[in-house]
Amino acid sequence: MTFPDGYRLIPLPQSRHADLLDLDSWSFPTPHSVEDLLKLPSPLSWDRTVAVVSEEPDAQAVPIDGAVPVTETVVAIHSSYPFSQFPVPGAQIPVGGLTWVGVHPQHRRKGILSAMIDAHFQHCIDRGEAVSALFAAEAGIYSRFGYGQAANDLRVTIPRRAPLRPVEGSGDLTLRLEKYDAARHSDLVAAVHAEAGRHPSPASGVNRPGWATRETAELRATYDDDPAMFRDGRESRRIAIVESDGEPRGYATFRRKVDWQVRGPRGTVAAGEVVALDAAAAHRLWSTLLDLDLSDELEPFLLPTDDAIMSLLIDPRSAQPRIADNVWVRIIDIAAALSARQYATDIDVVLQVSDERLPANAGTWHLRGTGFSAATATPTTRSPDLSLSIAELSRVYLGGFSLASLAAAGLVTEHTEGALAAASAAFGWPVAPACSWVF
Repeated sequence: MTFPDGYRLIPLPQSRHADLLDLDSWSFPTPHSVEDLLKLPSPLSWDRTVAVVSEEPDAQAVPIDGAVPVTETVVAIHSSYPFSQFPVPGAQIPVGGLTWVGVHPQHRRKGILSAMIDAHFQHCIDRGEAVSALFAAEAGIYSRFGYGQAANDLRVTIPRRAPLRPVEGSGDLTLRLEKYDAARHSDLVAAVHAEAGRHPSPASGVNRPGWATRETAELRATYDDDPAMFRDGRESRRIAIVESDGEPRGYATFRRKVDWQVRGPRGTVAAGEVVALDAAAAHRLWSTLLDLDLSDELEPFLLPTDDAIMSLLIDPRSAQPRIADNVWVRIIDIAAALSARQYATDIDVVLQVSDERLPANAGTWHLRGTGFSAATATPTTRSPDLSLSIAELSRVYLGGFSLASLAAAGLVTEHTEGALAAASAAFGWPVAPACSWVF
């Protein structure tokens, strides 16, 4: 990695939290002061947080022994979350969750972001993280660094009392509605959320790729915090919990906001996470959220595209679904990443991959594996069956997009007849990838 003249990368300790927040406010405008933001828990792992600083002569300082003192200014930042159990199809692997990426507007267009991304890739390699993942603030930025949009999510507005199909056992579950309290609910939420990522449906028996958990104490503390400044006029966080014989089977966090109009109350229920371990729990949670008084619509956030609600709705036209991009993925180490995940069918394909930023990935790879079992990816001199860029390979890595659809857009080239269809089926996955929170 090479930083422009006058800039260097440094570890950013927690003692410089204010510098980080100040720079972040330049990258992502906020009405909140640094002083107020400092009062909130930070989600960052400080041993994975770095800054780019510029060193400029201080024109107002008095020279010391003929040398003009320099001023060190933070002009860019990035950090990453240590996802040690990030779900990929059929497995959990270490992943570097890139986050808090920002460059001061005065220092843009100088190559600082490119150098920071290269530094992040090297850190992933050093830590044995074969994949990097992120949520993209701007979708156009990260594809040029080899990231591919690997998952979508569903954001839907549902009218109150929208009728649902019946599910056996839903009425037998116990329901609790409570104000969210970290001491009472944090462990429950963490346990149910993690279990939902491992096995979202007993019928499928497969995991949900991309379902990152809040693994660190810092991420848990940030989630549990409920600052009024971020509620947008809504109430404090509530939680609905469904249990079977005292065992939690699902939860939903939500906030309400009432709009009093001449025709009566027109409130909105904003759901944070709706997480269920079986069909009965999903039905009971959605039935509850859709029948809260003084509301006329429900707005869930970041649902998997195959969430149960769209199958439960008797009249799906009454809802207003919108699809948005969710997790983006960047393969750092092809051999490790492709060998770590499972495939939905047997696979035997030769991939020619281009990767300008990480030359070790560039070349021809022989991927072999048995459906829902182990696979291997090794360099080969064989002629390729398919050719594609690292961004497109990253895009299909979680099973949410197909090689065939990318080929239709001219992004994947088939050299051997039949290879595209076979590889598309193998890279697919029965459960749609998604993450339920923005990191």
